[in-house]
Amino acid sequence: MPDWSIKLHDGMQSFTPTEWDTCAGADNPFVSHAFLSALEESRSVSARTGWLAQHVSLHAPDGTLAAVCPAYLKGHSWGEYVFDQGWARAFEAAGGSYYPKLQIAVPFTPAPGPRLLVHPNAPPETATVLADALRQICGQLQLSSAHVTFCTTQNSTTLSQRGWLPRLGMQYHWHNNGYQTFDDFLAALSSRKRKVLKRERRDANAAGLTFETLRGADITPADWDAFYQFYQNTIDRKWGSAYLTRSFFSLLSEKLGERVVLMVARHGPQPVAAALNLVGTDTLYGRNWGCVGTWPFLHFELCYYRAIEFAIANGLKRVEAGAQGEHKIQRGYTPSLTHSAHWIENPSFRASVAAFLEQERTAIQQEAQALTALSPYKQELE
Repeated sequence: MPDWSIKLHDGMQSFTPTEWDTCAGADNPFVSHAFLSALEESRSVSARTGWLAQHVSLHAPDGTLAAVCPAYLKGHSWGEYVFDQGWARAFEAAGGSYYPKLQIAVPFTPAPGPRLLVHPNAPPETATVLADALRQICGQLQLSSAHVTFCTTQNSTTLSQRGWLPRLGMQYHWHNNGYQTFDDFLAALSSRKRKVLKRERRDANAAGLTFETLRGADITPADWDAFYQFYQNTIDRKWGSAYLTRSFFSLLSEKLGERVVLMVARHGPQPVAAALNLVGTDTLYGRNWGCVGTWPFLHFELCYYRAIEFAIANGLKRVEAGAQGEHKIQRGYTPSLTHSAHWIENPSFRASVAAFLEQERTAIQQEAQALTALSPYKQELE
């Protein structure tokens, strides 16, 4: 890459918000300076937790900032949601060292979005140069691999054209087909599915709970205290790790303001459940949720149906409700493919991973097609 220069940075403090966000754009809150710096300042992301920031900046031949990407050296594969532990075991069984690896991602966040963040005035070849630069970093640091996860289709195409291995995943997203009200959405469903959704909402709203939607400065420290308890309860039930610290959520409100939406259920004055969402330009992103007690259909009401209502009321095109969950299909969320791209340094191991991904890709495409047939929408919308 003659005359281009690459730099690695050990934290978001190396960039001003304007520098970073001019490259990241305004559409996706997760790649914003505010979100990524909140992760670092709260110590949710640190060397201690196995996420060592090594953010990449690419400078054009004239010295101007052309692109950035959020990048981390990882000594494990936790908190990524694109699973490569099997690759790690195979590589190490053959005598290699899989870790550390380079992860180009938003930590703990399976939300698709751009990862190669190119300045709007950068030269047209910038994304291609950045794809090659990431490979160069991998070789110079003697890393086994680099992984760009939950990237856009465009990012995946650019990387694939430079020798990276593309990988497909699947999530479930709700799409706003011009609905003006929640009843308009219900009318698009088949009669049987519509009755199920109405019953679930009726039962959830007949359980003696009250619901409210809070944004930005309306979310108090007490609300975050309650939410953090719910978050930990969910982690405990799933035998997982609480990656996010309590201070992260306060920083999120402070830095992202009205883009933070907390949907809360209360029993009397006491909060018993909450769902955290972030708002993009045209998408509502559901992130974390939790509750105390047992309430009928509360998860569906708080995380899915109220998210749809919010999206319709605010003219948003999509709701992305996170990873996994075929049960979302019956509630209007349809299968959507997600994209990642992977660079494996060792040629023979790269060939083995490529063969695996080819088979996996075919299986996922077939599964998505089969699941689409379970759509609850009337035939004319399928």
